[in-house]
Amino acid sequence: MSRLSPRHPAQVIVLGFAAAILVGTALLLLPTSKAGPGSATVLEALFTATSAVCVTGLIVVDTPVYWTGGGQVVILGLIQVGGFGIMSFASLLGVLLARRMGLRSRISAAAETKSVGFGDVRKVLLGVLRITLVVESVTALVLAARFSLGYRHGFWQALWLGVFHAVSAFNNAGFALFSDSLIGYATDPWICLPVCAAVIIGGLGFPVLFELRRHFHYPARWHMTTKLVLSGTAVLLLIGTVFITAVEWSNPETLGALRPDERILAGFFQSTMTRTAGFNSVDFAQLNPVTLLAMDVLMFIGGGPAGTAGGLKITTFGVLFFILYTEISGGTAVNVFGKRLPRSVHRQAISIVLLAVGLVITATMILMLITDFGLDRVLFEVVSAFATVGLSTGITAGIPPAGQVVLILVMFAGRLGPVTLASALALRSRPLYYEYPKERPLIG
Repeated sequence: MSRLSPRHPAQVIVLGFAAAILVGTALLLLPTSKAGPGSATVLEALFTATSAVCVTGLIVVDTPVYWTGGGQVVILGLIQVGGFGIMSFASLLGVLLARRMGLRSRISAAAETKSVGFGDVRKVLLGVLRITLVVESVTALVLAARFSLGYRHGFWQALWLGVFHAVSAFNNAGFALFSDSLIGYATDPWICLPVCAAVIIGGLGFPVLFELRRHFHYPARWHMTTKLVLSGTAVLLLIGTVFITAVEWSNPETLGALRPDERILAGFFQSTMTRTAGFNSVDFAQLNPVTLLAMDVLMFIGGGPAGTAGGLKITTFGVLFFILYTEISGGTAVNVFGKRLPRSVHRQAISIVLLAVGLVITATMILMLITDFGLDRVLFEVVSAFATVGLSTGITAGIPPAGQVVLILVMFAGRLGPVTLASALALRSRPLYYEYPKERPLIG
């Protein structure tokens, strides 16, 4: 085997995502993809393709105005493929067309979907497909009916709007076919709540959805991952809703102009969107800096693993929380829901956090050096890119080309995960044949 060929499953996944981005860039560079004369610039096409494949939602051009219907279809396809997973999608095509999978496909798909073993990969992929089709179809029908009956859109236009926003919501992408995202529908629960439901379901992660389908009435059988994701999602949604609504309650530029019930709806909507879906129903440029900082934290934590959400993942945050709790309480072993965590999980969680923090800080400092935007806006943009959220205070298009390249790299790293990237770059593992003697440094 050639030394240049990928060996580790993580390498295959990274190369697969890179290839999908390049294909998407090429398609968006076609003159038929751009509205008006000429074609998009390479940076515009690359940024949009990366944002779509990495299901982020940050944009440097106005999606409904700049891209033609064909370009929007390309973006939708990239969102669907990126949210499903590049290797998972390729393996699924192999299952559907050839009814079989090669060993490399099984290994890569298992790594991407976090399958327990190679034998159940085919079943997992078909399960992911069923869940995706059901959630997206139901959401699309509800949205299409509302666009048609409530806003007098024609049948095909309403259906297209419903399908696009349903796919974008379930995949936690945040791309919208309205120039102001969903600000025009901030007070409409028939638009906001279905979008929120799709975002939350997609953000739970497919392993959690599978277990809920099998053992919904038997919580005692739930895996630790399911318990962490469900409890963490509920707590973060509640905290985010209360905090955002309270801080922005009297802000006339955001929630202050709405009725009390509409303020709660908008607060819940924006709390949900920090689960890594970049729709907004208020003008983020007018948010209180404290709200932006709180959203930074919520976006950084992210959603569930092995799904369409980004961020550190709730499970990683949960593991760190219980490690901290154990240290403060004087415990010797980290126990979560009656089970003990292996020390390898401790190291993995700490490694992910340190790599993520390092990436966010580095990117933030670079952007602050080459732009005139303040820390709160730049940090919000970088965290949004890393956590593949797509929320923005409106500065993305105003960032110079070098800064947009930085955001492209941050989106790519955030979608694949710092650990995946690090392991993809390691061409071979180095076995340890000896250990050094232990010594304890002073801490604190």
